[in-house]
Order: sequence, then structure tokens, then C-alpha cells
Amino acid sequence: MGINTERDIEANLQIGPTDQGMVRLFIDAGTLEIPMDFEPDEARDIAEELMAAAKAAEAVK
Repeated sequence: MGINTERDIEANLQIGPTDQGMVRLFIDAGTLEIPMDFEPDEARDIAEELMAAAKAAEAVK
């Protein structure tokens, strides 16, 4: 499985701050829940990577 492998799985993504000053990405896929906590600086890096990926994806179309 890789980044280009499609799957027929539904999941919900929630993003928000925690009461501990972290940024949480919370993935809910039925019976599977994945909380991922990041320091604010790490979250900014992830946001930059998302923006770069979005720009690259637009270039493909």
C-alpha cells in the first residue's frame, strides 16, 4: 500500500487544540480511532506540507 493506492474506507477527521496546548488530528474510522498530537510548531510544518501537496495536486490536473 502506498500514497497512490486507493481504499474504500470512510473516515472522519477532526482538527483542533487540546487543553494541553497541543494540536490534535483525530481520525475516526468506525471501530478505529487515532488521536495524533503535535506541538504547535510541528502542526505548522504539517500545514505547510499540506499546502505544498495541494499545490502539487492542482498542477497534476
